[in-house]
Amino acid sequence: MSRVGKYPVIVPEGVNVAIEAGNVSVKGKNGELSCHFSEDYVSVALDGNKVVVSPKGETKEARALWGTTRANINTLVKGVSEGFTKELELIGVGYKARVEGTKLILSLGYSHDVTIETPKGLKITCASPTQISIFGADKQLVGQTASEIREWRKPEPYKGKGIRYVGEYVRRKEGKKK
Repeated sequence: MSRVGKYPVIVPEGVNVAIEAGNVSVKGKNGELSCHFSEDYVSVALDGNKVVVSPKGETKEARALWGTTRANINTLVKGVSEGFTKELELIGVGYKARVEGTKLILSLGYSHDVTIETPKGLKITCASPTQISIFGADKQLVGQTASEIREWRKPEPYKGKGIRYVGEYVRRKEGKKK
């Protein structure tokens, strides 16, 4: 059984944490985020520059939400202080990406370009026509946006063409034999 919840969340300089009525609000240089926690099962307290999460009782739900709540608060603190980044790469002849204003425009071999509006709170950049970098404070939103971009052309196993995460391994298959 994991004991993630027993470790306090260290709050770095320049990050403000407010706890009130089942909500934790965190404010830092990358923005402001908040999350809800169940007051029935866990209690959250601010102790100097540490956020301490403790379970209320020894029930299965309380012990499960203890670690989950601590992990969610840690993600909020890390997001507003450092931020999260997902990087994608386009592999294939003619596959290109570019950013125009708040829109990401992808050329993926369709008869038209694919236009994706950048969600509020994220920053999408293209270092080269085949590299896409997504940066933001909200870890869930960064991952969701990267997943939605990848959905347009998943990597295929025969030639390896498509959009993939940097460092992702695509298992290749042998082609048709005569």
